[in-house]
This record gives sequence, C-alpha cells and structure tokens, in this order.
Amino acid sequence: MAQNKFVFSEDFLHYHFKDGHPFNQDRMYIAYQLLRSIGALTDDQIVAPRMATDEELLLVHDARYIDFIKRASDSPVTQEEINKYGVGTEDTPIFDNMHEATALIVGGTLTAAEEVMEGRAKYSANLSGGLHHSFRSKASGFCIYNDCSVAIEHIVQNYGKKVLYVDTDAHHGDGVQWSFYDNPNVITLSIHETGRYLFPGTGEVSERGTGQGYGSSFNVPLDAFTEDDSFTQVYTEAMERICEHFKPDVILTQNGADAHTYDPLTHLHCSIDLYETIPKVARRLADKYCEGRWIATGGGGYDWRAVTRAWAMIWLVMNDIEIPDGPLPPNVMKEIQKYYDEPIDLHWRDPAEIFAPIERRSVIDVNNYNAMQRALSVVCP
Repeated sequence: MAQNKFVFSEDFLHYHFKDGHPFNQDRMYIAYQLLRSIGALTDDQIVAPRMATDEELLLVHDARYIDFIKRASDSPVTQEEINKYGVGTEDTPIFDNMHEATALIVGGTLTAAEEVMEGRAKYSANLSGGLHHSFRSKASGFCIYNDCSVAIEHIVQNYGKKVLYVDTDAHHGDGVQWSFYDNPNVITLSIHETGRYLFPGTGEVSERGTGQGYGSSFNVPLDAFTEDDSFTQVYTEAMERICEHFKPDVILTQNGADAHTYDPLTHLHCSIDLYETIPKVARRLADKYCEGRWIATGGGGYDWRAVTRAWAMIWLVMNDIEIPDGPLPPNVMKEIQKYYDEPIDLHWRDPAEIFAPIERRSVIDVNNYNAMQRALSVVCP
C-alpha cells in the first residue's frame, strides 16, 4: 500500500508578513514538532516541496499580477498598485522574497497532489497551504497566491479528474469558489461563519455557480456561536449527499481551524473534538468514492493552542493513529507558551469548563440545518 506523505520544509517559515501578524507559519511548524515528538511522523513519510513554476501559477493567476508580486519585495509600489493588487495592505503587507515564499507553498500543495495522483501516496498533507482567499489578480485575507486553486486546476488539466474541494475554515473560501464558479468538474463546498459578521462577507446559500458550473458551488453559512454538534451535522450530511450525487475522483480539503472557541478572529464556539471529526469524514468518503485520493491543506486558525492540535489530528487520522490522552509533550507546550503571557496547561482534549451554555443553541442548530438544506436543494434533494 502507498505510504501517506507529509509535505514539509523549514523554508515554509519564510512566508512571514511581520512580527505580530496573526498569520504565522509557526503554527504549521509547531504542529510538525508535535507529530515528531509523539513518533507519529517518520522521516520516510516526509517529502520536500518544490517551487511552483510561473506556468503553474498562470493556471489561475494573471501574468501582470505575478510580475507585480515578483518586484514588490524590492521595488517601490504605488498606492494605485496596492489598491489594484491587494498587497501592501495591513492584512497582506509586503515582505522579502514574497514571490518565492508563496510559490513554494503552492509547490507544496502541488507536491501533495502529485503524490496522491501518481499513486505514491493514498493521502497527503501540506499544512503550510490553504491560502484560499487569493483571486486571479488580487491578494486578499493574508493570501498571495492560491495554492488550492492551482492544485485543483493542475489535477483537472493533467489527470482529467473531478475534484471536490471542501473548506471548513470559519472564513468563506471565496478565492477557490470564484476560480471554479463556472466549472462543472470542480465542486466547491464551504462551511463557514456567516458573512454577516465576518470577512470576507460572502458565501451565501444563493452562490451556486454559473453557466455550466451552476449547481456545483455549495455554501453553508453558520450562525455565530455554532457548536460541535451543529457543525458536525451539516458538514457530514452535506459531504455525504454531495459525494453521492457527484461521485468525485479526488477530495482536496482546506482545514482552517478558526471555528474553535479560542480563536480571536471568529465567533464560532467549537471544540478540538470537531477537528478529529472533520478529517475522519473526509477520509471515509475519499475511501468510498475516490479510491482514497485525499489531499489536505492547512488554512486559518489564529490561536496556537487550538490550531497546532487540530492540524496534528489531520495526520493522526490519515494514519489511523488514536488521538493521545493527557497533556501535550513539554517541548511543544514550551513553544506554544511563547505566544501567551499567562501560563498554559494544554491537553489533547479541551477542558469542559471553557464551554459556557449557549442560550440560543436550539435556534442556531435549526438555522444552520435549514441553510444546509437550502444550499443542497437544487441538485442534491
């Protein structure tokens, strides 16, 4: 049986906007350290990423945009260019070697995809990826190039396969959705916090695709304060019904971990248990419909206590390793502690006391389920 592959390089850490910026690749690195510390990730499972070529970036990005990203690191840019291309903003500031750092992340997701599509791996992961907000000619939401979109288009063009893209980041997966809005060979499913409260403000049930792609875009906006049971219900049922209808050839998941109640940028109220459930469902359906072809990326998640555990769980699920009990290893706890002033005592599972009762829980659950039913009603009755 093909061995599962984990795409990793310390060079991924060069995707670094500035100190104090919420998007920090240390999240990915600590998840890697956690897996290594418990013996769940071995040298022969690790594969180095390659740099995405300009031709590969051009699969979804405009040539003028790529040229701008290349020169923005070491040449002055105008306010007009900042407004046009979305780089140089507070969210997405310019940093050194920006093109190379981002092209390596794209190449990492391409590497993960090729390991699976060439049969060298059943499942693969690139936790540095998941830059799902980037558009054809504009950066957005901490994302410069869109590794998910490039990898999906690469799979469609080079392998002729139907792709199911599943995005469970609390922020709507807008960049990937718009990349394939008219493409019937790519199904996009985004389950996210409603845009009434949260960036990017899109992801309504009514966004269903256009032209030949009508009915291949699915959005389930969740109410603020959604908890595990409701998220799990709509995610599992939506995945099962979409897979049954479309029968995809490969599943690519974007695994943002910002639905966790600790996250400072969102308003959902989920526990770490959700992040064991999400990859388990993806794996089960990949095995059922795709001969196991499943590629996982990272994404959002801005609390180190949550995201490092959540991303480690993806790999543990991929490899049938039981989630450990008890505290995290001391060396990992020490790394996470650097980001907090108060002492932390972090276990694999969340303490029950962090979850206060939600008065409107039943209303929230019904609203979420109804949103899922409306999203799927057109082609998955």
